[in-house]
Parts: sequence; structure tokens; C-alpha cells
Amino acid sequence: MKRLLLAFALWLPALASAGSLQPLAAADVPVLLQPPARGARILALWSLDCAYCEPNLEALARVQRADPGNIELVTVTTDSIELRQTIEARLRSMKMDGYPARAYAEASPERTNFLLDPHWGGETPRMLVIRADGSRRGLSGALTPAQLRKLP
Repeated sequence: MKRLLLAFALWLPALASAGSLQPLAAADVPVLLQPPARGARILALWSLDCAYCEPNLEALARVQRADPGNIELVTVTTDSIELRQTIEARLRSMKMDGYPARAYAEASPERTNFLLDPHWGGETPRMLVIRADGSRRGLSGALTPAQLRKLP
């Protein structure tokens, strides 16, 4: 019962922010990188000018819908929260507006990139899988069917 309550408490913030774009400041990154209570959290990093981002987001959404109890999907755009209207419109057009979404809120996007994944150079699309056991895996570029089958 305690595990169920803990899982619910950890999912509550994600449910509250689902469908609304939230700013991502440096202070928010450690919480975002916390391992989920079970399964995996996938951070889908994308940008407005990225050609491969939309197909990646759509593929990751299919993976999440196939196993919603074990996979949490969070979209993170590397674009500034100052572009809120444009980002929200793009999320709606991709039918990704029902997922928790974050946009960079810091003056230095490179710092946020490093805080999210020190092995990441800032290229998009990027996916970071954070498992309940604390392990992480990052992948950049267009996702292949073989990579998608290995998720989470």
C-alpha cells in the first residue's frame, strides 16, 4: 500500500502538468531526472527547427501508449519558454499536447543541456531514458525501429 501511495505521489505532478507547457529552469532539472517509482521516464528533447523531432515524438508517444503504466513520456523543447504560443501550437499539431511538456527558461541553454545530460552536445532530437533502477540511456538522432523495440 505504501508503494502505491508513493507511486501516486510521484505521478501527481506529472498529471497536473500534462497538457500545459511549463518552464524548465536549472533548479527543476534534478527533479526531472529522478528515477520513476517504476518503469521508465522518457525525456524527449526536441526543438522547433528540428526535422526529425516530430517523427521521433510520434514514435515515442506510440511506445508510451502501448505501456502507459510503465512509461512516462515528458517532452522538453530546447526552445525558450518565451516562444510559448509557437511551442504550444506545434505540440497541438503533433497531437503531443496531452503529455507533460517543458521549455527552457534559462538564459544559457547550454547549461540546461549539460545539467540534463553531460554527454549531450545539444543536438536534437535527443531521448533520455531514466529507469526506476536509476540507470540512464541517451540517444540522439532519428530513432530506428530496432531502437524503439528496445525501449524502455
